[in-house]
This record gives sequence, C-alpha cells and structure tokens, in this order.
Amino acid sequence: MSNLDPLLQARAGKSSPLRPLPNLIFASRWLQLPLYLGLIVAQGVYVVHFLVELLHLVEAAFGSEAALKSLITSIGYKTTAPITTLNETVIMLVVLALIDVVMISNLLIMVIVGGYETFVSRMNLEGHRDQPEWLSHVNASVLKVKLATAIIGISSIHLLKTFINADNYTDRVLIAQTAIHIAFLLSAMAIAFTDRLMAPAPGADH
Repeated sequence: MSNLDPLLQARAGKSSPLRPLPNLIFASRWLQLPLYLGLIVAQGVYVVHFLVELLHLVEAAFGSEAALKSLITSIGYKTTAPITTLNETVIMLVVLALIDVVMISNLLIMVIVGGYETFVSRMNLEGHRDQPEWLSHVNASVLKVKLATAIIGISSIHLLKTFINADNYTDRVLIAQTAIHIAFLLSAMAIAFTDRLMAPAPGADH
C-alpha cells in the first residue's frame, strides 16, 4: 500500500487546481481571442473584395466600359493604347488577383483555426466530417512551416502578376521582387530544416 501512495499523491497533484497567479497567466491566452475574431472580420472583407472584382470581370465580359476601367485600375495595368474591350492579359491579371485573394484567405484560415487550436483552446473537432486534415497533427512547428509555404505561394502569384505586367515596372522593381521571393523561399527551407532537426527521431524513447 505504501508503494501506491506516491502514485496517488502524484495523481492528486495533477488534478489539483492552479494557484491564483499561474491560473491568471494561463487564462491570459484568451486575450488572443479578439485577434482571431478580427482576422475573421478581415476574412469577410476579402470575401466582399473577391465578389466585387468577380462582378466587375463578368460585367466587363459583357461589354461594360465602367467595369473594365475599374478592373484596369485595380490591377494597375497600363498601356499606350486605350483598352476598350476585355483582352487576355487583363483577364489573366484579374484571375491571378482573385487567386491571390483565395490564397490569402487560406492563410487566414490556417492562422485562425490552427492558431486558436494551438495557443488558445481545443476545438474538439475529432470525428467531425469537416475537420481539416492538417488540423489533426497541427502544432506550433507545423503551423510555421505551413504559413511559410502559403507565403511562398502568395509571393509566387505576385511575382507572376509582375512579370505579366513587366512593361509597367522598372528593372529595379523586377529584380527586387525576385530577390524577395527567393528570400521567402530560403526562409521556408530554413524553417523546415530546423523543424526537421528538432523533431524526435522515429522510435525514440520519450
């Protein structure tokens, strides 16, 4: 019986309530809740922006000059000859802008859902039919790698938009954006490599 006493005491210690100061510090994680709610509002703004740009694209396809001018202004497309009809370059730039919005929206979802699950509170989505596949094994390290990968995708879209519209940019801007994209790529590789080094070896005794 005496051998069981330390075990019982340890279990009792684990279930004991936190002292006031540790409890306050642990409860401070809920201060992040307004931040995630703010990101949800930002997500809504992106949805409105996406729908407006999509509406302008459809209207321009049916010959609306006002919608076409709005699209040209939003994508920053300039040409010596006036554009009176929707052409392939404008369509491509608008579609890339829409894809950019979608990728940023995916990034927001990863930050909101993954960040809340990792740093604030469990969402108890186990067994839910719509549970994201990546959420089942998300942690701070996995979240950093996924965010870095998402940023690379967003940077790639911006770089492609710049190359398509290269006539409106100086060589300095093109080189700078390419260098920034390479820096993002190297940073993501460094984060993934560091996470791999810190990960425990398979079969290691924990």
